[in-house]
Amino acid sequence: MPKKWIVELSQKERIELEQLIQKGKVAGYKIRQAHMLLQADEGEFGPSWSDIQIAEAYRTCESTVRNLRKRLVEKGFESALEREKQTNRKIKFDGETEAKLVALACSEPPEGYSKWSVRLLANRMVQLDMVDEISPMSV
Repeated sequence: MPKKWIVELSQKERIELEQLIQKGKVAGYKIRQAHMLLQADEGEFGPSWSDIQIAEAYRTCESTVRNLRKRLVEKGFESALEREKQTNRKIKFDGETEAKLVALACSEPPEGYSKWSVRLLANRMVQLDMVDEISPMSV
C-alpha cells in the first residue's frame, strides 16, 4: 500500500531530532517519536524505512507510525513531537464528589457485606444521585 503521508525532513529538522535524542532530560515518548521520524524520513539523508519496519523496531503498531507521519505532514514538525490532546474525556468527579465518595467508602458497608466493593460504591453513588452513571472502574 503506497504511503499517503511522506516524511521529508530538512537537514535542520534532522539535527534538531538528533539533539533531542541526545539531550537526555526529555520525555520518553518524544525520544521515541524522534527516532521513528528519523527512520521514516524519505528525504535525501533519510533511511526511508517502511511503517512495518519502524513498528517492529520500536515495538509499536503500524497505525501509531502512520498517525505520526500524518501529524507531521498535516500539523507540522512541533506538533508531531507532542501528544495530541484528548478531547473526548469527561470528568466524572470534581473535588466535592470525590470527597463524598471517600466519606461513603469510610462509612459502614450495607447490611450483608463486610466491606465496600467498588461495584457497591458505584451503585450507591447512583442511588444517592451523586452521579448520573458511573462504572466501577471509574470509582
